[in-house]
Amino acid sequence: MAHTPMELQERTRAFALRVLRVFRSLPNSGEGRILGQQLFRSAPSAAANYRAACRARSHRDFVSKLGIVEEEADESLFWLEFIAEAGLLPRNKLRELISEASQLTAIIVASRRTEGNNRQSKILNRK
Repeated sequence: MAHTPMELQERTRAFALRVLRVFRSLPNSGEGRILGQQLFRSAPSAAANYRAACRARSHRDFVSKLGIVEEEADESLFWLEFIAEAGLLPRNKLRELISEASQLTAIIVASRRTEGNNRQSKILNRK
């Protein structure tokens, strides 16, 4: 399923807002605060960097910014899984968010590959 840049901007923003709600529901313990802060840094960063990628000044800049989005989305996935495995929140409460983080990561990985291949084909097809 193809996504427009606006749809992905909205989807990454909605993901960050959902992560905020999870952050707020974490226990007020040392582990909860530290892991929550890590998660809450990465998810909004993915959203903000995707928005920045959509305003990239060049193809190279766009692909580079997508790389940051990929890292942040994957990091969010890691922290969500880690929070579940550590027992800070029940896995069933995080299941949909873990799935969304995984899907967003896969979409961005595919986009980067497509953009990289498009750039390569343009270079190879120069006359």
